[in-house]
Amino acid sequence: MSTYSEGKKKGHNPTLAMILSILLAGLGQLYNRRFIKGIIFIILEVSFILTLGNFINYGLWGIRTLGTIPMVDHSIFLIIYGLVSIIILAFAITIYIYNVIDARKQAFKIQRGEKIPNIREAIRNTWDKGFPYIFVTPGLIMLLFIVVLPILFTVTLAFTNYNLYNSPPRKLLNWVGFDNFHKLVTIDVWKDTFFHVFAWTIVWTVVATTLQIALGLFLALLVNDPRIKFKRLIRTVLILPWAVPAFVTILIFAAMFNDKFGSINRDILSMFHLSIPWLQDPFWTKVALIMIQTWLGFPFVFALFTGVLQSISKDWYEAADVDGGSRWQKFKFITMPHIFYATAPLLIMQYAGNFNNFNIIYLFNQGGPAVRGQNGAGGTDILISWVYNLTFNINQYNMAAAVSIILGIIVCLFAFFQFRRTRSFKEEGNI
Repeated sequence: MSTYSEGKKKGHNPTLAMILSILLAGLGQLYNRRFIKGIIFIILEVSFILTLGNFINYGLWGIRTLGTIPMVDHSIFLIIYGLVSIIILAFAITIYIYNVIDARKQAFKIQRGEKIPNIREAIRNTWDKGFPYIFVTPGLIMLLFIVVLPILFTVTLAFTNYNLYNSPPRKLLNWVGFDNFHKLVTIDVWKDTFFHVFAWTIVWTVVATTLQIALGLFLALLVNDPRIKFKRLIRTVLILPWAVPAFVTILIFAAMFNDKFGSINRDILSMFHLSIPWLQDPFWTKVALIMIQTWLGFPFVFALFTGVLQSISKDWYEAADVDGGSRWQKFKFITMPHIFYATAPLLIMQYAGNFNNFNIIYLFNQGGPAVRGQNGAGGTDILISWVYNLTFNINQYNMAAAVSIILGIIVCLFAFFQFRRTRSFKEEGNI
């Protein structure tokens, strides 16, 4: 290698390469004599500006102002355009940052006199090192527009005044900050409804889920007892409720619990001269819902616990017998730790699922019966079914979005806290 080449490499300036890349993507690569990569970056930036520049500018203006002329500007469309613009802009900024970092790293390599790979070697290295990212990127893009975009749209609606009496295009929306959340805890009609529904949601989640887990555990322990015969037949019968679609079971139970012609009152309770208003009294409706959910949920828990119980070594129970351990001690120190160690994440998901269990609440009695003084919520509505009523029945879209955010935060915090405390999701070497 000549002295001229060595001096040229020593004088190569990484800061200049970085500045050139900031001024225009690809200039730093051209300075580093990575001509093909530099041309690709330049084409990407120019194409991005020419094709999406106006759209992004319009989207950012729209999400900032929500429109200026009623019947011409549509605030909802402007919000969507703005969110799409932000996502696209985030992608562009990510690529731009990569362009700057790449130019700086390559400049340092040239300054140190390292060999710069040719085109074929660069493509091979990119494929070897970036293989996971190449295949993950399309799915990530779909995830952003199919999942993240609707969530962001819901979040933005919670900070607007979008409702039946203020809806585009007849009227423009305005940003109202945290006013919707303030209404939920200060204005009586909203406050009473919110805390009533929230309290029942907690009770419903804890009681219904705990009962289905307890029943599934009890039946699994019972069937797993060595003294029980015809285990396969019993397990098949107990899992049958799981085989029937849940919405079919709920509709059948809704007919059975009917106050007038349902078989519960007409054929069973009538023998004791009783008639319970299952669909008219909120208390009895809640009792019926909890019983139905216990019936729907225990087969899965039973199957789950049965598999775990069969995986526990019998040697441990024999060792406990030798040490004089009682049946309760074996259950407490052998059976329970193994069951909950293996199934804790799935049991947590049972609680989270029932917290948002819209199907049974709506299909059984549409959240009823009606309760005086509640804004859009019946006697058995939980948060998710109340959001449905706010959206489709009384068109309070902003309040529905606000409740949805609260609902999502609660579920995320609960799940995050429980998953962090369970050992099931930790790395094997860190247990």
